[in-house]
Amino acid sequence: MDIKNRHSIAAFTIAITLWAIPQASLSLAEDLANNTMSPTWNQWRGPDRDGVWQGGLPASLADLNLVWERELQPSYSGPVTDGTRLFTTETVDKKYERVTAFDLESGETLWTTQWEGAMQVPFFAAANGSWIKSTPALGPNALVVLGVRDQLVCLNPSDGQTKWTVDLAERFGSQRPKFGAVCSPLIDNDPDEGDVVYIQGGGATLKLSLDDGSTIWRSLEAEDDDDAFSSPIIATLAGEKQLVVQTRTRLCGVSTQDGSLLWAHPIQAYRNMNILTPTIIGEKVFTAAHSGQSQMFDISRSDDGQWTVAETWSQKIQAYMSSPVVHDRTIYLHSKNQRLTAMDVDTGEILWTGKPMGKYQSMVHGEGNALVLDEEGELLRVKLDRQELMIQERLKVADDSWAYLGIIQDGVVVRDLTSLKVYQTK
Repeated sequence: MDIKNRHSIAAFTIAITLWAIPQASLSLAEDLANNTMSPTWNQWRGPDRDGVWQGGLPASLADLNLVWERELQPSYSGPVTDGTRLFTTETVDKKYERVTAFDLESGETLWTTQWEGAMQVPFFAAANGSWIKSTPALGPNALVVLGVRDQLVCLNPSDGQTKWTVDLAERFGSQRPKFGAVCSPLIDNDPDEGDVVYIQGGGATLKLSLDDGSTIWRSLEAEDDDDAFSSPIIATLAGEKQLVVQTRTRLCGVSTQDGSLLWAHPIQAYRNMNILTPTIIGEKVFTAAHSGQSQMFDISRSDDGQWTVAETWSQKIQAYMSSPVVHDRTIYLHSKNQRLTAMDVDTGEILWTGKPMGKYQSMVHGEGNALVLDEEGELLRVKLDRQELMIQERLKVADDSWAYLGIIQDGVVVRDLTSLKVYQTK
């Protein structure tokens, strides 16, 4: 992601630890300018929603110790943290959805909040679970959670008190998602609206006030009436800040200001299963479809304001559920055939393809190395290399880990299907 894109999210990302800073402390603007605050794993795929961690990954898996573990009921939500507290979700007794805050250091339970919200997915989708799946978004004074029935809940992260709740299906008259709501909310600061949250839910793409959950705009109403499987990302393309959205049928750029459609391109996928979060690389957007193909698009705008979407290359590699990471002009994508593949950003050339290694992988990279967690709980340390797949270490950390890997200082957080585990270096 380029510098403009990072700054569009970084101000809110870094602000998430302000709750712990005394009133006399520096302002957020001063903290940002002086680079005195560290990023935290506060949302889906990390601070910039791109699987990148700037704080340094553990140097060796052999040095990781299980610090604490807590038994929980099922969830596929990724854990989030503000550096002091750790938040996770669970579906309880097939009836309730619960959010729990733990002390990151000790594992002590700080608070729990729950509401009725469970559902049963169709029998043919039962293998992917009927429990909560969306990863929460954490801001300085708000924790936003999307329940499996399309209910959006905003909690106070300090005590778990409910600030507001919106039943998206009820508000907009949309159908409940048959497979359960999966989009991970995105918190941002709007210069005109203040703190806002974006979500693909309620049969559309939405921008809501973080203050009270009121609707600011609703866009792409006809796109996601049959459930959204992807999660949006903010980018600045051709000089304009926008929400890059993958609906069930199209890749779209949506104005953050008014929700108008800036550009779009159809994406063909098996049963419209467009799942990946779009990957922003400068002025280009990469995506890959379930049983479809990998595609790179160049996004531009003419002097008269007309947007153009040009496919610069396509490749036979088919995706499943794993969003890729990008390093050194190389895309590392875990594909439908369960192989990790490296592709050149500029040409789409397949540089190498590894051996089968799991149905799903959550990947986090930093400084040329990556941590890769598969659905069976094997954590890999991989050197990102354009010439070959280089697996340096392996460590068994869970049994059923479809939730996205979380990163903390000197360690990782793993949400197993029935537990939460914190590993840190010796």
